[in-house]
Amino acid sequence: MRLTRNALAAIALIGVPALLLGTPAQAAKLCKLEISGNDMIQYDKKQLKVGADCTQVKLTLTHTGKLPAASMGHDWVLVKADDMTAVASDGLAAGAANDYVKKDDAHVIAHTKVIGGGESASVTFATSALKKGQSYKYLCTFPGHNALMSGDFTIE
Repeated sequence: MRLTRNALAAIALIGVPALLLGTPAQAAKLCKLEISGNDMIQYDKKQLKVGADCTQVKLTLTHTGKLPAASMGHDWVLVKADDMTAVASDGLAAGAANDYVKKDDAHVIAHTKVIGGGESASVTFATSALKKGQSYKYLCTFPGHNALMSGDFTIE
């Protein structure tokens, strides 16, 4: 079978874009979230949401205060709600050298490093490990902060 020049042009105009729309790379969706913490031991948001169509999340934490990480550090740690207390306790034992997150903690889904006033940190994570309907929390694991610095993370 021999295709005419017009038939080849039609395939190029219709077929190639249709193929590109169906590729896995096109299906990936990065959703960006921002949250800040301050010198009053507070996040500026009590809830973060991402759509079910997000395949990855990039969260950026900004410390809007002026105090250094050693005295008023903040991080952002995502866990299942049931694991929050254990992760906070394990973080205390892990210490500052480990950003108050136990090394290789299977309960930690994602986390940033600890930052001080004027600094920012980001973490990107896949949503494939998250399940719609599961209850997730985020918290600051700096000693004593998680009582005031926590919130709900929801997949819509």
